[in-house]
Amino acid sequence: MDLGLAGRTAVVCASNQGLGRACATELARAGCTVVINGRDAAKLERTAEGIRQETGATVIPVAADILVNNNGGPPPRDFRQVDEAALVAGVRANMATPIRLVQLVVDGMVERRFGRIVNVTSASVKQPLPGLDLSSGARAGLTGFLAGVARTVAHANVTINFLLPGSFATPLMQAIQEGAARQQGVTPEEIAEHARQSIPAGRFGEPAEFGAACAGARRSARDRREGGRAKIEAP
Repeated sequence: MDLGLAGRTAVVCASNQGLGRACATELARAGCTVVINGRDAAKLERTAEGIRQETGATVIPVAADILVNNNGGPPPRDFRQVDEAALVAGVRANMATPIRLVQLVVDGMVERRFGRIVNVTSASVKQPLPGLDLSSGARAGLTGFLAGVARTVAHANVTINFLLPGSFATPLMQAIQEGAARQQGVTPEEIAEHARQSIPAGRFGEPAEFGAACAGARRSARDRREGGRAKIEAP
């Protein structure tokens, strides 16, 4: 299906693996030039080459039309254990950094009269989970901050939206399940099965499904032409 993204450029943060890589792959498959991001240079290059081979897309750092803000959240812990350093680090990673990235790209998007910003946060923004208080708080702060920003740029065909993933089969989820298993003296599969029982579909989501949702969201937000005038969907 043509998503209308061919020739666009996307920046996807924390895209070495998991949901970030899935988003980058689907945007590349849709015809975007994709900028990927990660802390491990060697792993990042392997990821870039993998996406190139799978999609034939160009994976290089350039000015972008699409920004996907994504980052791993702080590790689960009792809120009493969140000291000042952890608090600052969590807010910096999951609120301040995405805001800064938006500041860096949004004026260029407004000037070009096209821009799509997608923030990958978490379902815990709406349904906070015990132990993920810092992640939930920082991501909720990002949501509130950018909700106002979105209303100042919508006139220029620039949209800012959020994706709130629930339970997906990612390395982060696996690490969380392994940690819970050690604490409870059970196997990771027992933890996973208990989690699956609480999901209506009876299974975890696949990263590729999330990536498709990310790329497809750009289609739904795409400007449409009616009578020679652009119809821009509100964020």
